[in-house]
Amino acid sequence: MSNTKLGLLVFWPTFWTGFPIKLAVVLLLLAAHMHPWEGSGLFIVLLVSIPVDIWALGLCARTVLIDRLKVDPHPGIGLKLWIRWAAFSAVVLPIIKIVVSAVTEIAKSTVSSIVESIKENIYNIPVAEQISLELVMWGSVASVTLILCIVGWLYGLGWLAQPFVKNAKPVLGTADDQANFWDSLRIPLDQPLLLTAFTGVGVVLVFIFWGLLPSTTPHPHEEYVYSFEKKEVVKIEPQKVLKETEQVLANAELVVSKLQEEKSGDSETSGEASDLSPNAKQENKIEKPTASKNGKKP
Repeated sequence: MSNTKLGLLVFWPTFWTGFPIKLAVVLLLLAAHMHPWEGSGLFIVLLVSIPVDIWALGLCARTVLIDRLKVDPHPGIGLKLWIRWAAFSAVVLPIIKIVVSAVTEIAKSTVSSIVESIKENIYNIPVAEQISLELVMWGSVASVTLILCIVGWLYGLGWLAQPFVKNAKPVLGTADDQANFWDSLRIPLDQPLLLTAFTGVGVVLVFIFWGLLPSTTPHPHEEYVYSFEKKEVVKIEPQKVLKETEQVLANAELVVSKLQEEKSGDSETSGEASDLSPNAKQENKIEKPTASKNGKKP
């Protein structure tokens, strides 16, 4: 078997075997208001992932070797293979990231210059078509580079796993013997104990999850703005309504009485003014003759 195929056959089931356990840890961290991708949350995820990956790698590597290559590896393959893979990945994965980023930037600049030269000399490309064309051109180059780097990484993983294949002992016997050996590995001896342990772990994780949550019932966030307000039901009390009505009527009577007093006061002042007006006219008539007698005639 080629190194790339062996690396893929071992890595892919290893990832999906440990993924549910890591996902449960991530959910617990989120319930405890800890981000699993930064700070102490990331440290806890990495710390939990190490034993999970070692167990999953040992299980899946032995499964692939027995099923596909008909060899049974020596005990401890999970820890030994994990150390090699971890050291190799710690060196290669950053290099892959740098290479893919550099190729992407070069492809973007090259494609941009090509498109600009086409627009100046051949054809004026619309904006929407230009964006699609540039994305396809530099995206294809970046995707091919990433695929080649991943294939090389898988080749390295398979190359590191080949010594365990060579040192493993072959599975002898007929097809029935090999099937019985395979079934004995997949089926546990004490199935009720395994089911009880599995169920107990699930129940404990559920209780821890609900215990870490701030509340056990869904509730809106403090910054949530309600789109509608709940109308309160107003209870009508007859006695209270009557008292308020009597008070309003009493206030209305006081206002009416004050208006009547002001109206009567205005009428009295207008009557005094009418009594004084004839005397003023008589005085004016008396002053006119006196003025004519004192004057000289021509």
